[in-house]
Amino acid sequence: MSEQKIKCPKCGELISIDDVLTHQIEEKVSREFEAKQKVREVELTAKIIKQAKTEAEKEQSAKTAFLEEQLKSKETKLAEATKNEIELRKEKSKLAEEKQAFELEKLRQLEEAKKVIAEEAAKKAAEEQQYVIAQLKKQLTDATKAKDELARKLEQGSQQTQGEVLELELEEILRTEFPGDEITPVPKGMSGADIVQKVIDRSGRECGQIVWESKKTKAWSEGWIQKLKDDQRAIKAHLAVIVSITLPEGVKGCVCRDGVWICDIKFAPALAAALRMNLEAVTREKAMSVGKNEKMEVLYSYLTGVEFKQRVEAIIEAFTCMQDGLKKEKNAYEKIWAEREKQIQKVIKNTVGMYGDLNGLVTLPQIKMLELGE
Repeated sequence: MSEQKIKCPKCGELISIDDVLTHQIEEKVSREFEAKQKVREVELTAKIIKQAKTEAEKEQSAKTAFLEEQLKSKETKLAEATKNEIELRKEKSKLAEEKQAFELEKLRQLEEAKKVIAEEAAKKAAEEQQYVIAQLKKQLTDATKAKDELARKLEQGSQQTQGEVLELELEEILRTEFPGDEITPVPKGMSGADIVQKVIDRSGRECGQIVWESKKTKAWSEGWIQKLKDDQRAIKAHLAVIVSITLPEGVKGCVCRDGVWICDIKFAPALAAALRMNLEAVTREKAMSVGKNEKMEVLYSYLTGVEFKQRVEAIIEAFTCMQDGLKKEKNAYEKIWAEREKQIQKVIKNTVGMYGDLNGLVTLPQIKMLELGE
């Protein structure tokens, strides 16, 4: 078939009808394809947007749930921290109350202990002891007067040496305190102790002898003890005492060392009274136990032994030991309270820090105790 052509009305050129139809069909098909392509692109875009929106909503929902969970956890922790702080403050208040109650109880116990000791002392005090106490009071007054008199004599120009003055003062004290005893000073130049005291009870019985040596030097000498023991054996005295201005190192008041009593001048009257009381007790026991040599040996061993020394010292040491024990207990509990207080402060500090950390991340309910006041 021959190709059909038509003339273009515009330019007059001959154009193949097939080319025109083909071009028109191509344009139509191209327009339809482009239209369908745009529809598909719009649908695909919408689908993608929808999927992206769905994914975004899911992600946002997950984030919201996560944040809500975190907030809930933080609120729970904050509530626990607040509860812990309240408990700690209660514990601290309880400890303070317990501390006050403990101190009050210790004071009550101390008072009870003093009362029990006083009652026991009153029960154990015999008639002779009561007499000695009354006598000691009188003797103390007389001794004070005697000391004043001696001081007055010294001020008036006494030429006696310091050692002789102490010896005279001791002799005067013994004479004043125990007027019923025989107080015999050893003459100067003769060997032996300075004073021999022969103890005589109220019934006139001789109960024994006490030898006294006075020392007024700047330094203590251990050799004095053995010398006085030798003097004691020479006259067969029951007890020996050194009255010294300077006592051995670490000794305060009085002490028994190697069977010899050592004391300061101001303790001499009390020590003499205690020694006399025991000599009188031995004499009474001896009178009631004539012929019982074994029992007398026990009594003599007691008088010269450690037990007698400990009983004399126990009166002085009793209250000192009680005070030391109470002080140690008080120091121990104060240490425990200080440690607990530091632990409580540490917990409170960490609780406040945790509250501040959480408050920096999320807005927490206000806790007045953890906030700065106006």
